[in-house]
Formats: sequence, C-alpha cells, structure tokens
Amino acid sequence: MIDDLMAAASVRLVETSYFDAVDLCTRALTLAVKASDWDRVARLALTLQEDRRQIRQLAVDVPTITIVDTAAQLRKPAEAGCYLVQSPLIGAEARAFASSAHKRRVPVFVLAREPMTDAGLWPIVGVSSISVRTKVDPPPGVERDSKSPTRDRVTDGIPMDWFEAAAEALGDAGFSSVDPSWPAAHRVEDLIERLEAVPEHEKLHQHLADAARDAMREPAPARPRRRGLDHPFSF
Repeated sequence: MIDDLMAAASVRLVETSYFDAVDLCTRALTLAVKASDWDRVARLALTLQEDRRQIRQLAVDVPTITIVDTAAQLRKPAEAGCYLVQSPLIGAEARAFASSAHKRRVPVFVLAREPMTDAGLWPIVGVSSISVRTKVDPPPGVERDSKSPTRDRVTDGIPMDWFEAAAEALGDAGFSSVDPSWPAAHRVEDLIERLEAVPEHEKLHQHLADAARDAMREPAPARPRRRGLDHPFSF
C-alpha cells in the first residue's frame, strides 16, 4: 500500500496536482512510520518537500502579504497568497485557515504572530499537536501602540523577504527543539510533529530524511518515546 501511494503521489506531482500529491505522501508517511520503514520515510520526506515547495511558490507569487485579524476574514474563502494571522486571533485559527485552504486546493502560506514583546520583538508561532515558537525582529514600518491587541501598528506593507525569513526562523526553532541525543526513531516522530506546525520549512523535511536514515542504522529504541505537549490553543 505504501508503494502504491508513493507511485500515485509521483504521478500527481508530474500532473502538477500538488495538493493531491501532498495528501498521498502524508498518508504514505504515516503508514511508513507505523511500520518503522525508515527507507521509505526518508524518500517520502524529500518527495513531500518538493510537493510543498510547489504550493509555497504559488502562494509567494502573489506579492502582497494579507494581515488577518478578525473572525470575519477567517470565514471568507481564502485566495492564493501569503497571510499573517495576528491578535486577537491565535495560532490554532491560523492552522485551521491554512487547512481549509488546502482542502479547497488554494495555495496559501500562513504565519501567525503574537503580540509584540517588551523588547520589541514579534513572537511567531506554528501549531500542530504541539506549538513551535520563535521571536524575530518585526518588519519595517511597525510602531508601538499599547491600545492595540498586538501592542503595535503595521503602517507599511510587509515585505515578502521578511515573511519568508520569519518562516525560516520558525522552522529552525522547531528543529533546534529536537534533542540530537534521542533515538533516531523518536526524532523522526518529533520532526513530523514540527513539520505539521511549519509545513513550508524545507530543511525540516531534509532533517526528517536524515533522521530516518539514522534510524535504519540503529537498533529499535529500548524505551518508549517521551515528548512534551504544548497547548495549541494558547499563546
């Protein structure tokens, strides 16, 4: 079944049906992890990277970053492009927004930010069964505003290079939270969780493939996997 899914995903990629390819790869990846089939996990990680790269590129081809900060905006069908979700909305709502767009086969690239810190930084968050967080400098044209839910005001358009750099920093933070001393099989599952939170991050896919190849060379872990949970519905 895994091979059938992989073959079907390859066909969808050639046909440029990128969303179908992602769904097929994700299903195959779940089965491969359950079977401890680390060779296929490694190959699927890189295939999934390519599928998601194509969707991300379609999103960033739209040059404007849209700020989403009301429930009414979330209820509207998303159009292709990049979106920054901010307070009073939370990371879980950004994830639901991206998931809805995926189901409708609309290419979006979604980030969520939390209120500006006292140090003037923007916390960026990605949510799955866990939350991944980092802090970055805000884009140009941001002014403090203590009365705003975000504690600031965005006065200029958000540059695409800032948006992509913030997403890169978020994925890097996700990878940094995985302990390299843990068994490779456990790191595979840890990295999959982080990929679910930051699916656009290419290096996380590559780290997943590396961990799977390491798992091929290691004996099965003697101890059960340990992980910390982060509440996905809070800041």
